[in-house]
Amino acid sequence: MEGEEAWTMVQKKGHQFTVNGKPFYFNGFNTYWLMVFAADQSTRAKVTEVFQQASSVGLSVCRTWAFNDGQYRALQKSPSVYDEDVFKGLDFVVSEAKKYNIRLILSLVNNWNDYGGKAQYVKWGKDSGSNVSSDDDFFSDPLLKIYYKNHIKASFFFYFFFFFFKLSHLFSVYALLKMVLNRVNTFTNITYKDDPTIFAWELMNEPRCTSDPSGDKLQAWIQEMAAYVKSIDPKHLLEIGLEGFYGPSTLDRAQFNPNTYATQVGTDFIRNHQVLGVDFASVHIYADSWISPTISDAHLQFYQSWLQAHTEDAEKTLEMPVVFAEFGVSVKDQGYNSSFRDTTYNMVYKTLLNSAKKGGSGAGSLIWQLFPDETDYMNDGYAIVLPKTPTIADMISLNSARLELISSICAWNCRWGCKKRLLALDHTWHAYNSAF
Repeated sequence: MEGEEAWTMVQKKGHQFTVNGKPFYFNGFNTYWLMVFAADQSTRAKVTEVFQQASSVGLSVCRTWAFNDGQYRALQKSPSVYDEDVFKGLDFVVSEAKKYNIRLILSLVNNWNDYGGKAQYVKWGKDSGSNVSSDDDFFSDPLLKIYYKNHIKASFFFYFFFFFFKLSHLFSVYALLKMVLNRVNTFTNITYKDDPTIFAWELMNEPRCTSDPSGDKLQAWIQEMAAYVKSIDPKHLLEIGLEGFYGPSTLDRAQFNPNTYATQVGTDFIRNHQVLGVDFASVHIYADSWISPTISDAHLQFYQSWLQAHTEDAEKTLEMPVVFAEFGVSVKDQGYNSSFRDTTYNMVYKTLLNSAKKGGSGAGSLIWQLFPDETDYMNDGYAIVLPKTPTIADMISLNSARLELISSICAWNCRWGCKKRLLALDHTWHAYNSAF
């Protein structure tokens, strides 16, 4: 574990993450509902519980939502109007994560309707008189873009115009980004944009823009929002939140997509990640949703090719780290069995370990999703409760230990390309494996 004096920002050097000048590889997890649970004193202890359990098996990065728009326990009740109790819940999540040496990837809005999403922004736009009809107008309508930006950072300047010129329908668009990044944590008194506990910002969970298969509309939005986030917070890393589908710019790579429809959803893995300000690539893996709900060997074949293609492209084309930010197997899948689930987890871990041993772009993975006890009513089928799944808990713990070993051995004062260094690392790796 990193000591208190070592708790500094995660940075990027080439296609690797670094902390204090050393490579940083991580084993992580998703738990999207932490903020909402933390906002309620009756459920806040579950946040601590999930961090405790995650830390016990070496999970060091958590991806979670920093949004809830217009829904039950909404953070943003209406454009630029926030529930302070819910914001304090997010403050608690950030503070509690630090206690367990867990860093956070904070996602800023949803593509889907859960927790509001872009559909809620479109509804707000309609209510304000904006001429919007499709959820994809979120990416191009000037008013909706200001709503999103305002969620990132709050500033007196915008409220000055709001009060004196009554242009709230224009300036409140910038509140989402401004509000969150400039938030001062009520537990730690640290501004979010200065807090090393935050690993990275995510522009959107699984953005898609199916109304524009060319990808131009989403590309323009990514360019604008990446530049905006970096203008407020140049210290933290930034990622998009993509699923990883190959698009029109690399049709030769479309063979790795799970289906032909994937090229038509308005995303483009290579092109999108070449935007200035985007620091690392994100990929999701859902063979059961994308290929077939029935488990088969085709799922494993897809996992293998999907992992290899994106690791290779991140290293050779994008020259940036890649994080497999969601993966899992649902107990609701036809033919589900724990052995198949364990095989897919092992496949992800093995791919990233092999990349890490060579100093490649494979930097980390995040299981979807980790739950504490007594939260079964929220389980979407993918939840892992560590005390109830000992085989997965052991696998996660072993993978965490291996990644920590690699991180501790490697230092940037010796180049990864150094043959002697690689031989020494390989020798140590074999010695470590023999101990298990």
